[in-house]
Amino acid sequence: MPLDREAEAFLKQLAEAGGPALNEMAPAEARRMAEQLASLGGEAEPVASLVDRTIPGPAGAIPVRIYTPAGEGPLPVLLYFHGGGWVIGSPDTVHSTCALLANRAGAVVVSVDYRMAPEHKFPAAAEDCYAATAWVAENARSFGGDPQRIAVSGDSAGGNLAAVVALMAREKGYPQLAYQVLIYPVTDHNFDTPSYRENGTDYFLTTAMMEWFWNHYINGDEDGRDWRASPLQVADASNLPPAFVITAEFDPLRDEGEAYARKLAEAGNTVTLKRYLGQIHGFCTLLGAIPAGRQALEEAAAHLRLAFASR
Repeated sequence: MPLDREAEAFLKQLAEAGGPALNEMAPAEARRMAEQLASLGGEAEPVASLVDRTIPGPAGAIPVRIYTPAGEGPLPVLLYFHGGGWVIGSPDTVHSTCALLANRAGAVVVSVDYRMAPEHKFPAAAEDCYAATAWVAENARSFGGDPQRIAVSGDSAGGNLAAVVALMAREKGYPQLAYQVLIYPVTDHNFDTPSYRENGTDYFLTTAMMEWFWNHYINGDEDGRDWRASPLQVADASNLPPAFVITAEFDPLRDEGEAYARKLAEAGNTVTLKRYLGQIHGFCTLLGAIPAGRQALEEAAAHLRLAFASR
């Protein structure tokens, strides 16, 4: 497929804006740029309730943003982990995405502001995201949620964290998750795939950026082989929640996301994989610039509704 017209226009606009690449910045500067790009998420849909609060975590309080749609409770709960290479991003950068998912899935969305690298190296982000998931299971009723219907989701590094949380929940035996939505997830510390070679320079996310993210996140190659950083490396992928995996055709992460979907399916899990043709990395959070992201999120929400209805 040719590149999506809106994605092409976005890339052209980005090129015309100029300035240094993200991987040429210090983390603090890169974070400021990511927050400026948050406006490209478009105007968020209203939800019945929006609350910012903190919950306890392994190294102190974890900020969360809780989106509650209209409807009779208790409602299912979706934890959402933002993308940004474990270094940048925040609940603000996925605000429109989370509001849309809350309304379409009919679920309370808990957006988690986990600790980020390089100040907090691997596995801090994964530990915070698991702690938030366990907290939701224990406290869902206090905010109108159903502890028996919990799912995890995230985009890019957030998709990595959602996959890792599902694995951690299986290892620890708690909580029992209903579903996982992995949006163009990072699944392997490996830059040698056809999609990296085909898409690593001209389509928003670059190989150089991913190397920059990984180098900030992990302490070395040994961490990169740990399944808590690279879920594709897990020895046993069985007994995991059903999954919807979204990939983008012009994304360096395409092949590792699809490899993880295959691994899940081969281990006996129920998996739906959807490659969005013509799309680039980030399209599900760039709703103001790339409308096709809305279609992908609505499809994810439909899968979540079915999964929640079956519990």
